[in-house]
Amino acid sequence: MIPMRRRAILSAASGLAMGLAGAARAQSAAPATPADGQSAGQANAPWPNHPVRIIVPAPGGGGTADTLARIFAQEAEKRLGQRVLIDNRGGANGNIGALAGARAAPDGYTVLWSWAGTLATGPALYPDLPFDPQKDFEPVVLIGNVPNVLVVNKGLPIRSLQEFGDYARARPNAINFGSTGNGSSMHLAGELYRSLTGAQMVHVPYASPAQGVTDLLSGRIQAMFNLITGVVSQARAGAVTPIAVLDNRRSPQLPDVPTTAELGMPGLVFGTWFGLFLPRGVDPALVRRINALANEILADPAARARFEEQGMTPLGGDPARLATLLREEIGRHATLVRQSGARNE
Repeated sequence: MIPMRRRAILSAASGLAMGLAGAARAQSAAPATPADGQSAGQANAPWPNHPVRIIVPAPGGGGTADTLARIFAQEAEKRLGQRVLIDNRGGANGNIGALAGARAAPDGYTVLWSWAGTLATGPALYPDLPFDPQKDFEPVVLIGNVPNVLVVNKGLPIRSLQEFGDYARARPNAINFGSTGNGSSMHLAGELYRSLTGAQMVHVPYASPAQGVTDLLSGRIQAMFNLITGVVSQARAGAVTPIAVLDNRRSPQLPDVPTTAELGMPGLVFGTWFGLFLPRGVDPALVRRINALANEILADPAARARFEEQGMTPLGGDPARLATLLREEIGRHATLVRQSGARNE
C-alpha cells in the first residue's frame, strides 16, 4: 500500500476554551514537567492553539463511521467554541487513514477516529501492515459500539434464534449469509456463530452492504449478520425478520428484538466498536484532555441520544479501557479470521 498524504484541518478550541468544565478538569491533571522532545513553553502552551484534525479512515457521505464521527465533531464544537472538521481518508479497509494517523506528529493536533475492523481485524488480514495498532497509537477513549443483528428473509419459517439453528442444522449449507467481504464485521459475526454452533452455512461476500440487503430481500441469500445501522429500516418495516441482536443489551433502535445473551448464547456477541487514538509519543496531558472532553460528550443525555439514534451504544472510560479492548480484540479476531480461512482479496 502507498499512503496518500494530504492536509486537512479540524479546528478546535483556543486556550480560552480550556475554561470549560470538561477541558479544565483534564488540564488540571497535566504533569508539571514537559514530555520528551518538548520545551517547557510548548508543554505549558494552551491546547489547541492552532488547527487540529480528526482523521476518519472512511469516505464521507453518510456511512456509519463518518456519520458517528461527525456527530462527535458537532458535539465537540458546542463545548470548544470553534469548528471541528473531519478529514476523510478512505481506502484499503481503513489502512490509508490509520497510517496517516500513525505518522502524524505526536503533538495532539491530529486525532484518529478508528474502529475494530481496521485495528483489530486488519493485523490478521494484512500481515505486512505498515503500522502496528498497539505500538503506533496512544489509545484515548472508547467511543461506543454498534452491534450486529441477525436478520433473515421474511419468507423463511424462522422467528427465533432457536428456529434459525434448527433450520441450519437440518439443511446443511442451505443458508447463504451475506457480508461486505472477507474479514468484515458481518463475515466474522457469521463465523463466530458457525464456530459456536457447528452450523454449516455459505458465506457470500458483497461489495457493499446495500447489495447484500437487496439480495436478502429478494431471497437470493437467506440471512445477514448485518450492523444494526444497515438494516434497521427494513426490520422496522417488516421487510426482513430480525432474530437477535448480537449484544448483551437491547438496542434502542430495535427494542423488541432480544439479545443473544438473553437467548442463552452470551458468547455470540459481536459488533464494531469505535475509538479515538493519538500518535504514539504524544504528551500524556493531551491524552487526558481529549479523554475528558470525549467523556463529557458521551455522558450528555442529548448527545447520547444522537449516537443511539444511529445504533451506537455510547461507552467512554479511561484510555486503559480502550487499550485492553484493542489487545483482546486483536487476539479474538485473529482466531476468527484463521477459522474462517479469510484472506485479503
